[in-house]
Amino acid sequence: RAERVLDLGSGIGSVALAAAWRLPGATLVTLEAQERSVRLARKTVAYNGLENRYRILQGDLRDASLLEKEPGFDLVLGSPPYFPAGTAIPALHPQAVPARMEMRGDVRDYARAAARSLAPGGFFAFVFPARDARVEEGCREAGLTLVRRRDIVFREDEPPVIAVFAAVLTSDLPKDFDGNPELPVRETPLVIRRKDGRRSAEYAVTLLTLGFPPGPLL
Repeated sequence: RAERVLDLGSGIGSVALAAAWRLPGATLVTLEAQERSVRLARKTVAYNGLENRYRILQGDLRDASLLEKEPGFDLVLGSPPYFPAGTAIPALHPQAVPARMEMRGDVRDYARAAARSLAPGGFFAFVFPARDARVEEGCREAGLTLVRRRDIVFREDEPPVIAVFAAVLTSDLPKDFDGNPELPVRETPLVIRRKDGRRSAEYAVTLLTLGFPPGPLL
């Protein structure tokens, strides 16, 4: 449950739209740097009749002044880019480059922006490569503590490529909290496809909860 949701680096708005679907009582604020993506997001919001629940802002999430007058958010979402500039082949379309390449900061910048924007008791939920140590480092430096993690396995019996993480403000934890080796709690991995290439039953249910057809299971 969340009343106020913020999506950082929101692109054309697909993550925020999914949140709006799952949280029908929530209002959403999105922050995106690319003008073209902002225009497309506004068209999508209008097409779905959600203008009364949305505010779409354009700007760099590293600029603290963009959100400094906003009340705290119960849920902050993000899908940070994960390739440092110059370490991978850029996407062919320039609009897609910042979604993968760290052109305007990395996961640590997302963590700092989330920490500035969270309301007491709020969650920062984000997706990032499963074996990148910068997740723990970035959260710790921003004053966040990772509390949950779920690995995503694209095909059964293969190692996870990405994971969904959830963090809270460290100041929200009990005052006598001094680290906990059992955190983050690791949930059972979500398997997308079975060995035969078909969607898993759990992933099909996940698609249904987001309004998509489940696809063939057998």
